[in-house]
Amino acid sequence: MAGFGVSDRPLILIVAAASMLVTVSVANRDWYYGGGFNYTTHWPWGPRNDSHSLNNTNEPNKIIVGGSEHWHYGFDYSVWAFQNNPIYVNDVLVFKYDPPSKTPFHHSVYLLPNMWSYKTCDMSRAKLIANTTQGDGEGFEFVLKKWQPYYFVCGESGGLHCRDGKMKFFVMPMLRRWHY
Repeated sequence: MAGFGVSDRPLILIVAAASMLVTVSVANRDWYYGGGFNYTTHWPWGPRNDSHSLNNTNEPNKIIVGGSEHWHYGFDYSVWAFQNNPIYVNDVLVFKYDPPSKTPFHHSVYLLPNMWSYKTCDMSRAKLIANTTQGDGEGFEFVLKKWQPYYFVCGESGGLHCRDGKMKFFVMPMLRRWHY
């Protein structure tokens, strides 16, 4: 029996990334597949009565990352992102964190280019979107302008906050349905 070789790595990475994106899309409790899907039953999750029920407006939401926990070391933002679906294109993520003068632990917000960088907390191609002072007060706002995956991490301490502090999450914003 033959195993996977070095030449199979790109294919394995593509299959893994595709399965993760499908998992996130299907895990979105308000997922809608237009074409025979009986949306009235809310299958398989049942009807939703929480604060994240269907957004029947076309207005963007303002979402504070981490909720009342804000953006800090040791909070599992991947779980938070999963629990706060659906997130839509044009929604605004608000990152709130203390500036360096109020805490010895500095935080920032970076975007990573792909799932591999996110998984390994590889900061080599990371793009700074909010420095250590921009999370103070009302926080830093980031608009999810496109239908694409966004990989957010704290890049402080050479990626330590990403790796050990769980300060990372990704979202794949959904397209809003138009209501007539």
